[in-house]
Amino acid sequence: MAIKHSIGKLNLGQEFGPFIKRQIAVNDIKLLHININHVIAAAALPLHHRDPFDRMLVAQSLAESIPLVSADVSLDAYAINRLW
Repeated sequence: MAIKHSIGKLNLGQEFGPFIKRQIAVNDIKLLHININHVIAAAALPLHHRDPFDRMLVAQSLAESIPLVSADVSLDAYAINRLW
């Protein structure tokens, strides 16, 4: 979200910092840090998608058995539960 907002592809109608802090609190969002299991999962992924950031999100989704929220249909090549 931060990247999309900074390059003008996501208009929040306000500054990113205050917006994201409020949304984290209001929606009880838990931040997921990158750990060694995520790194190992990312290294094992087939190259269906070449963006390293998206690949890490896929690896975290797989390692943690959690859905990934993304509009990127190319991520469906991985065995993840993609929402959106």
